[in-house]
Amino acid sequence: MKKVIISLCFSLLASFNLFAKNTYIQTEAFASKPDISHIEISPDGKQAVMLSRMKHDGAIGTAIKYVDLISMGVFNLAFSEDKDFIISGLNWANNDDLLVEVLYTDNIGGLSLKKTRLMKFNIFEKKFKPVLSLHYIDNLSYISNIMSRVVDYLPEDPDHILMSLPGASTSADYYFPSVVKVSIHGKNHNKVVQSAVNDVTGWITDEQHNVRIGIVNDDASYKIIERKNTDEAFRTLWEFGAFDEDEVWPIGFDSNPNILYVTANHEGRRAVFKVDLSDPELKRERIYSSKKYDVSSRLIRNYKTREVIGVGNYIWDKQRKQLVKQIDKVLPDTKNKIVEMSADSNIYFVLATSSTEPGVYFMGNIKQKKIAYFGSRFSELAPEYLAERQQIEYKARDGLKIEGYLTLPNSEVQKNLPTIILPHGGPISADTDGFDYWAQFFANRGYAVLQMNFRGSYGYGLEFMKQGLKGWGQAMQDDIEDAANWAIKQGYADPKRMCIVGASYGGYAALMGAVKTPELYQCAISFAGVSDLQELVDASRYFSNHEVVKKMIGDDEDFLAEYSPVNHADKINIPVLLIHGSKDRRVRPEQSELMYDELKSKKKQVQYIELEDANHHLSNAEDRLVTFKAMEAFLAQYL
Repeated sequence: MKKVIISLCFSLLASFNLFAKNTYIQTEAFASKPDISHIEISPDGKQAVMLSRMKHDGAIGTAIKYVDLISMGVFNLAFSEDKDFIISGLNWANNDDLLVEVLYTDNIGGLSLKKTRLMKFNIFEKKFKPVLSLHYIDNLSYISNIMSRVVDYLPEDPDHILMSLPGASTSADYYFPSVVKVSIHGKNHNKVVQSAVNDVTGWITDEQHNVRIGIVNDDASYKIIERKNTDEAFRTLWEFGAFDEDEVWPIGFDSNPNILYVTANHEGRRAVFKVDLSDPELKRERIYSSKKYDVSSRLIRNYKTREVIGVGNYIWDKQRKQLVKQIDKVLPDTKNKIVEMSADSNIYFVLATSSTEPGVYFMGNIKQKKIAYFGSRFSELAPEYLAERQQIEYKARDGLKIEGYLTLPNSEVQKNLPTIILPHGGPISADTDGFDYWAQFFANRGYAVLQMNFRGSYGYGLEFMKQGLKGWGQAMQDDIEDAANWAIKQGYADPKRMCIVGASYGGYAALMGAVKTPELYQCAISFAGVSDLQELVDASRYFSNHEVVKKMIGDDEDFLAEYSPVNHADKINIPVLLIHGSKDRRVRPEQSELMYDELKSKKKQVQYIELEDANHHLSNAEDRLVTFKAMEAFLAQYL
């Protein structure tokens, strides 16, 4: 392992943002999963584990890697091929045992669903064991597809955790969750500490590990209920509808059990407040806000006292502020985030990123005032060969200001380029100024890449986001078209060499762009894209968010038919590439199959690649590689 020790009082000499001419990077480098991710420090601060990309017996998958933080010895504990089972998360239960979330796909009553389970992994025995025994599960009145939700870890009781488990209580309808104190060793003497309540879909504990908050969801309406202890009845703190101005969402307690942090709207943007629950009026004290953007609701804590010392980029604790200042001085060219810290607040890990730096982990020691290089997230992606992303702004046809990001290839030619229009998924999501491996892949192949946060995107306030409700294929699509025309007008894009590419909602936008403005694009690529809005809404009827989905997309059959690309295949006259995972449970593969059949029946130029056993998120590196190579060949042919 490379070990470079850097004193916190000096600056790092090497720059992460070197400019160089475009250098070809192998497709495998872009398609690979991270070399390192999910670093977790043990309670005693002497060990760490992480997820690591690994090749084993010819298969590429994910390993659980162990690091002795004293000797810096490293070895692998376990390996998953990322096919039948995917390791999606891990945490320490105690100094000997890990809790590992595994993700897989199974059929329930003919419906194929994503399932999660929680496993215990002892670092000495190196064996997985279900946290919930088969005997316990068989005695539940309802077996959910999601059975890995940890409500709270119990540091004072390292053999138990609190889990959210439907079917564990008879006090409410069988499918609502109770909070259960569970033995991590697979023993059956688990205890219900909070019985299920009808319509309560989630529970939150305070820092004393008491269940305090319930999230009530009835169709598209919500209530936040609270009680101090089990002797009291629940009271309603706030009540609102989905996407309402008066939404108030709890995000966590301070070490003081009366202080709750929440997000709520303030002057049109999401802000963070704290509320004293002993105050009868529940007055909200604003802690963190921005006039321009919704702010992060990530609470920052003192790892030892559990006191909240900051939120998002705003830190008020003097010691932590000083540490952040020192780190930023050492690493001036990146955004630096403390992603893990030991319980004694001494050892910490920093993730340093930029638009051209996929991510470097550094390990710090506060007592020794040192920070050391630990490892790269994507070691094969050298920052000097990646392309800078620049923030851009344009006005939509109705005058609405839209922000976006332009990535130009590292070449002497910066104008009249073949161009990828790359709308994001969600659609209630957003592109940011950080590293984007799709954009970097296309830029490395010589394409300009334009991403835009069209109306309906998250981060620009409630009204901006609400303009996307029931807006699929309409003004949201116009914003994407306006971005393409902006790129042409600015001289970046060659109007005869443009392709629209997207995944999930972005895949829908790519197909809809081919329908509405076929003269603007020379081709379209849809990965896991939606083609039939009615089918998408109907598929949600099996889940509790069905009413919210209808509020987001719509429920009028004529409207849904009008803005479904599958019903307008005859209008598409450009080549289309469809790619979909056979085990995609977010957007079912039938969406691409139907689109392919319609285009084929009308003798259109269309290719369809179905990735066997792949999911919505391309969790398997081999599936990523097939996808990227297919897109690369398609673009080379048509652009």
